[in-house]
Formats: sequence, structure tokens, C-alpha cells
Amino acid sequence: MIWRVGNCLVLYYLMVLQLHKKVYICTAVIHTFMLIDVLMYGGLFVGSLVVLLKGSDWFVDSAEEIGLSMGISPFLIGVTIVAFGTSLPELAASIASVLADDSKIVVGNVVGSNITNIALVLGLTALVAKEIKLEYNIWHIDMPYLWGSAFFLWLALKDLHLSLGEAILFLGGIGIFLAYSFKQSDGYGTKTKSSWKTYAFFVLGGAFVWVGAKYTITAITQLSTMVGIGSEIIALTAVALGTSLPEVIVSINAARKGKTSIAVGNVLGSNIFNTYVVMAIPSFLGTLEIPPQIMDFSMPLMIVMTILFGMVSNNKNITRWEGLLLILFYAFFLVESFK
Repeated sequence: MIWRVGNCLVLYYLMVLQLHKKVYICTAVIHTFMLIDVLMYGGLFVGSLVVLLKGSDWFVDSAEEIGLSMGISPFLIGVTIVAFGTSLPELAASIASVLADDSKIVVGNVVGSNITNIALVLGLTALVAKEIKLEYNIWHIDMPYLWGSAFFLWLALKDLHLSLGEAILFLGGIGIFLAYSFKQSDGYGTKTKSSWKTYAFFVLGGAFVWVGAKYTITAITQLSTMVGIGSEIIALTAVALGTSLPEVIVSINAARKGKTSIAVGNVLGSNIFNTYVVMAIPSFLGTLEIPPQIMDFSMPLMIVMTILFGMVSNNKNITRWEGLLLILFYAFFLVESFK
């Protein structure tokens, strides 16, 4: 009897050991595949970033040359041509999210991108350039228009719904802004000449920015999902950062070349474009879901950052210390988002 009990215990322990061995092997295989996925998307992120860097370099140079050939000032080039070009990834990501029946990404992308543009893009630009001096007084209409767009977005989404009428008004808002901007560019200065190569590099650079941003977004989103982050947080942070990378790279490159007016105009124009166009157009393709938690923290922070942008630029000069303050706000945004 004792011998049988002993045999049963031995068999039991052998079965447990075998089971543990199989579980260990399965766990090791799963971890290996996860590591491969992380390395794959990490490589995609690095490769896409390289494409984004090169594309933005061509895009900034050719956009400025084309704008000057039309008699447009560097600031207005940044606030229109460059800003809208670099905001195309936000529009593409938002349209794709609606078509994929995940429309709550839209408002998170817009609000998160607007915060990122001011806090991170403008902050890094001030650090790289050491000082941003504006030859154009953005308080004439550009800054009030930016403030107006931020308040308009907040008021329109207070009921957690964007109606068709509100979306149409948003598109009217961007139309008025563009009309004023190009009217102001009349008689700016002597027009320069640009060759067909300039236009070719403008198109090629824009395509590189688009493709680089698209796959950078894919890589960031996948890496974030792997660690179990909610879709709202991904939209506010990872997707917003991914779609704002063109603004980050273009603005930093512009600052390094001494073209700080393009960098500031890029931030201002991108935020106006995000609010009016990226928010409105996807709403024509389906009903937008507005997460209540975005209205509790992220939207008020976007309003605060928009007002702070105006305060630091009121003397036509943004210092490195003010850039550090903006980056500090971005760090606060990330910490609060991942609480």
C-alpha cells in the first residue's frame, strides 16, 4: 500500500514537472515572438523617422522658395503651406479612425496634437534656436484667431457631440483664416524665381513626410498597444505625438537654419488646421464619439497652452527659458495622461 502511494506521488510530481516545463517553453516562445514584434516595430519607427527627417528637410526648403517666389512672407509660408502640409497626417489618421469605427481617436488626436504642437514643438524649437524672434506681429489676427478656434472647439464639444452645422462652421472658419492670410501676403516684397526642381522637391518632400509619419504612427501605436494602453490614452499621446512628428521635425529643422518664423507659423497654423479641418471633415464620414474624460482634463489643458502661447509671444520674442517651461507642461501632460 505504501509502495503504491509512493509511486502515485512520484508520478504526480513527474506530471507537474512536465506541465511546468511545457508552460515554461510556451511562455518562452510567447516572449520571443513579443520581442521580435517589438524589434520589428522599433525598426519600423527608426526607418520611418529617417524618411520623415529627409522629407521635412526638402519640404521646408522648397516651401520657402515657392512662397518667396509668390511674394509670401516666411511667417505666412509657415502658417499656411508648411503648417497644412505637416498636418495632413492628423487628417489621414482621423479619417482612417472613423472608417475603422473607432472615431473617439479623432478628438483625442486633435486635442493631443494641439497640446503637443505648443508644449513640445514650440518648446524644442526655442531650445534649439536659443531664442525665437518674430518679425511679424502675430497679435494682429493670427493669435486671436488661434484662441478663438480653441474656445470654439471647447464650446462645440461641451455636449459631447459635434453636429453637422458646427462642422460646416468649422470649415467656414478655416476659409476666413486662409483668405485673410493670403490677403496679408500681397505686396510683401520682391518675388524670386523658382525652378521646376523646387516644385519636384516640394512634392517629393511632402510625400516623404506623409509616408514617414504614417508608418511612424503605425509603429508607435503598435508598441503602445503591446503594453496594454487604452485607446483614448493612445490617441492623446502616442497617436498625437506620431501625427505631430512632422511639425516637430520641420520646426526644429527650420529653427536650426535660422528660419524661426516658419517654425512658429507652423505651430500656429497647424493648430488652427487641426481644430477646424481635422475635426470637421471626419464628422462628415460618421458620428464622432467624444470621450467625457477628454473634456475633464485634456481640453482645459489645451486652452491653457493656447493662452500661454500668446503670453510668451506677446513681445515678439520667445526665449529658451520659456521653451523649457513649455516642455515642462508637456511632461505634466504625459504624467497626468498615464495616471
